[in-house]
Amino acid sequence: MQIAIPLYPRLTVLDAVGPYEVLQRVPGFVPVFVGAERGTVRSDTDALGLVVDAAYDEVPSPDVVVVPGGPGSRDHLDGGPLVDWLRRVHPGTRYTTSVCTGSLVLGAAGLLDGLDATTHWGSLQVLERFGARPTTRRVVEQLDHRIVTAAGVSSGIDMGLRLIELLADELAARTAQLWIEYDPQPPFDSGHPDRADDAVRAKITEDSGGRLVVPPPR
Repeated sequence: MQIAIPLYPRLTVLDAVGPYEVLQRVPGFVPVFVGAERGTVRSDTDALGLVVDAAYDEVPSPDVVVVPGGPGSRDHLDGGPLVDWLRRVHPGTRYTTSVCTGSLVLGAAGLLDGLDATTHWGSLQVLERFGARPTTRRVVEQLDHRIVTAAGVSSGIDMGLRLIELLADELAARTAQLWIEYDPQPPFDSGHPDRADDAVRAKITEDSGGRLVVPPPR
């Protein structure tokens, strides 16, 4: 079972590494990091590099694709090698998936038209540009279309566990969950816009230079 995870400059690392850490726990699941060319790409902070092990043309028929997000995802919204590769491989995948703003890249490839989909809360409105119906659900499955999208960053771990259930079985998924001791008990309850207080909202706006405004609670 080949799991292709595209890497590109200025991606958010956990978007790629979270699902990778889950999926590689299953015997026979073989992750491969793909990109426009072999070599190192730098993360969104430029502090960490990840290695592309195979060019897109070397991975013509992956079983699963997991597209991570990050600021660099915006560089692909008008097309390019990643979008072209997604269009080529999607007809043969078992599932084509995304984490965070990776869903915008799926949209740019024409894979989300008319479908419910999710992304990071700060980019939900951009999904509409590609004909998707934005939703704030953490993981959104369109199984008839073989599409799964996950919301911001950490939700990729949840999606990875669900993919194991779909591709193998529930026992394998629960076993992977225990291997990584995924037992979230966060010290704070500010992980969703519906629960963030005014101080957190103001800090997000300040730290992003006004680029991000937390939506009001539903």
